Amino acid sequence: MSATAVRAAISLANRSRLQKAAMTLTPAAVIKLREFVKGPEPKLIRVAVKNKGCAGLSYVLEYAKEKGRFDEVINQDGVTVLIESKSLFKMLGSEMDYVEDKLSSKFVFNNPNVKESCGCGESFTI
Repeated sequence: MSATAVRAAISLANRSRLQKAAMTLTPAAVIKLREFVKGPEPKLIRVAVKNKGCAGLSYVLEYAKEKGRFDEVINQDGVTVLIESKSLFKMLGSEMDYVEDKLSSKFVFNNPNVKESCGCGESFTI
């Protein structure tokens, strides 16, 4: 095999290598997100980490009409979620889940970067 062919094969392998998503979605989260974005006009869900709550940081979900310039795009199982660029490093490796019990239903983030959480579980520290 020539040197040019070897370089081309390596380049193709590097481009086709799967990249790990910044955040993954559980099947329950995918189902609930599909319900939220249904409608006559397409909607996106943007996830961000904002300064609020007793531990300092909290997750915020909001509708977006379009992708922000530096938003990270997560496409999984036909659902698209945006991560606000300023929040990306705080969320790397996270899993977004949706849980329901007799008293509540909510999105829950399993974030490996969290060092502490408040007593109610609504805010955290990195």
